[in-house]
Amino acid sequence: MSFNVGEIIKKSYIRLIRFMHKPLMNKAGEDPYHAVIREFVTLSMEADNASILEIGSRNVTGVTRRAMFSHCSQYIGFDILDGDGVDVVGDVHDLSRHFPPESFDYVYSISVFEHVLFPWKAALEINKVMKVGGYVLVTSHPVWPPHELPWDFWRFPGGGFHALFNEYTGFEIISIAEGLPCSIYSLAQDAPAYDNCFHTLNQGVSVIARKTGNFEGDLLKWEVNASDVLKTMYPKSVVD
Repeated sequence: MSFNVGEIIKKSYIRLIRFMHKPLMNKAGEDPYHAVIREFVTLSMEADNASILEIGSRNVTGVTRRAMFSHCSQYIGFDILDGDGVDVVGDVHDLSRHFPPESFDYVYSISVFEHVLFPWKAALEINKVMKVGGYVLVTSHPVWPPHELPWDFWRFPGGGFHALFNEYTGFEIISIAEGLPCSIYSLAQDAPAYDNCFHTLNQGVSVIARKTGNFEGDLLKWEVNASDVLKTMYPKSVVD
């Protein structure tokens, strides 16, 4: 039997850190990040024969959410790569090429927007395929380690979503909250970073926006395609 000393030390360190921070940790069920997600699920029960689109539906972590929306009459999973949980393969930057205008009552994505090269274009494409009065849920990360490289492009504080979902893009924000708090400490000898360990950062952010109408013509026109900029593909990670 072989032992990975580095892995043993890492796990012991994690247990020690969790023990030291246990009095400061909140319960996941009470976290504002999860509360907004639950609010969206409740909203999705309001429409009769509701249609819902999940963006980034491929099962890459073992966690799927299709069952949370079993009350919806139509559920379509959309992802840039084929796999478990995917009904339609495509790029969110070109979402309206795959679905007719105003096809869905609800649209949601969990931990996807940090992997979208042009998130403002994705917001416009979501607007195109949503019905007026419908709701969109987006969750992402204000703080999170790099992941799914090389397609890891953005981090979103709560305020950043006002640039994506507003009257000009055809939305109004209903709820927004950061959660999943954490602490960091600097490994650099840089004076402005010394006090960061005394601040609470958040690992998750959730936003619900309602579609109020179509966005204004070419006001937010964007001619650049993601494929023009990127020469890579989202990693084909799979569930063990």
